Amino acid sequence: MSARIRLELSGMAHGGEALGRYEGKVYFVPFGIPGEAVEIEVTEDHGSYARGRIRQILTPSPERVSPPCPHFGACGGCHLQHIAYEAQLRYKTEIVRDQLRRIGRIENPPVRPAVPSPDPYGYRNHLQFSAAPDGRLGFQAMRSHQVVPIARCWIAHPMLQELYEALDIEGLPLRRLTLRCGVRTGDRMVIFETEGDEPPALETDLRVSLVLLTREEKAIPLIGLDYLTEEVGGVRFRISASSFFQTHTVVAEALVRQVVEWADLHGTEAVLDAYCGVGLFTAHLAPRARRVVGVEAHPAAAVDARHNLAAFPHVEIRSGTVEAVVPSLKEPFDVVVVDPPRAGCSREALEALLARPPRRWIYVSCDPATLARDARRLLDAGYQLVAVQPFDMFPQTYHIEAVALFVRP
Repeated sequence: MSARIRLELSGMAHGGEALGRYEGKVYFVPFGIPGEAVEIEVTEDHGSYARGRIRQILTPSPERVSPPCPHFGACGGCHLQHIAYEAQLRYKTEIVRDQLRRIGRIENPPVRPAVPSPDPYGYRNHLQFSAAPDGRLGFQAMRSHQVVPIARCWIAHPMLQELYEALDIEGLPLRRLTLRCGVRTGDRMVIFETEGDEPPALETDLRVSLVLLTREEKAIPLIGLDYLTEEVGGVRFRISASSFFQTHTVVAEALVRQVVEWADLHGTEAVLDAYCGVGLFTAHLAPRARRVVGVEAHPAAAVDARHNLAAFPHVEIRSGTVEAVVPSLKEPFDVVVVDPPRAGCSREALEALLARPPRRWIYVSCDPATLARDARRLLDAGYQLVAVQPFDMFPQTYHIEAVALFVRP
């Protein structure tokens, strides 16, 4: 029988687990809340730290609420449904601050309170399902590759939930199934990934595009188009089946407004939008800049960006990685915007960008740890960190979006 201990939970870790200390060791506890006294069963012991499962809540937090989703705790999609939403925002703000302190070695990081989502449930415009051995669809279990079949996803936008309930895909040899929608446009898309990249026989009376996505990420339209459209800040974007786009349309608008505000453009500046995707930030910066160059490594997203920015003759989209493309750009940039993947900017990408350092650097991050790491690199290169603004792009989950402004004195 595993050891059981009584633990006072004192904080929230990046990753959504509460933590406490017992006899000098840190214990991470899923579904706990700081301030609670709990009895846990130790499930993992890694020497310097351990992980435990709550067996009894001895003193519950006043911030504890009943999760609405019956799959919560098994499904790995959500991590924080047991915490009142205002408290989720507070913990996320503190996690960003803590990561900048510990990893970035910034003594008093200028982190603002997280911008809330107006819709803490029913917000996601993109869902990816895995197939269980029996063919049922679901999400991967918490800390496991097992699939938890689900009937309803509480964070899915109603357009996707309605589409999910209307699907009849029994017997299809699926690896994954992705649902996407344009919240502002009404577009909907179902993306099939099959075992042998074989196109399934399909028919539908729904207004929806059906696309086969091969292992090489080639999108083959089966019914309808191989892209959908979405509108953010009055600008319409084409988004191909394999292209990334922000999963929360409403919060994405707030994110864009912050980037535009901090860019502080007056029509004379040259701007570099690194990791530009389909051009979300580029399209809103372009009307305010003299010249904008977007850099995107994903081929489909680069094609989308060229389509989305076609109205701006002073915008150029370059295909390739930041570290490969930026050294070939001869002119200096006044403002650089980076929106890297979860792993953050590679050292080579940062070195390429710092070879001709811009006066303003706006870093859009979906991982506070890599933001903190790269913040330290920018501070060591002579920049000052002016402000960090978290956005709750992913309510009910531990994921945190944040934007940081760096300036060169």
